[in-house]
Amino acid sequence: QVQLVESGGGSVQAGGSLRLSCAASGRTFSSYAMGWFRQAPGKEREFVAAISSGGINTRYADSVKGRFTISRDSAKNTLYLRMNSLKPEDTAVYYCASRFTGSGFYTGRSEADFDSWGQGTQVTVSS
Repeated sequence: QVQLVESGGGSVQAGGSLRLSCAASGRTFSSYAMGWFRQAPGKEREFVAAISSGGINTRYADSVKGRFTISRDSAKNTLYLRMNSLKPEDTAVYYCASRFTGSGFYTGRSEADFDSWGQGTQVTVSS
């Protein structure tokens, strides 16, 4: 398993942008499918986006399609989430997650599809 550390959260006004990063330990980052999830106060954690181990396939929640972009840099062992046109309803703690898949095109879409998690980073969007 890899260890994951998120960063890049903060406070921004509606319509603004943020880029989250998730640094992964280990030398086999490129063998892991990765995902972003979020949890708003009083709500369950929900899927945001996922990317396959090689970066070929991506998947997004309908609520963020066209606004968020997931990407990865295997040379830096880092996962990213670029968030544009932020809305107050995007306010949440954002978590990155991983699952060993080897090579391939697998992208998860639920918490059960991933088995390692970061500690989260807070994103607050004000109106």
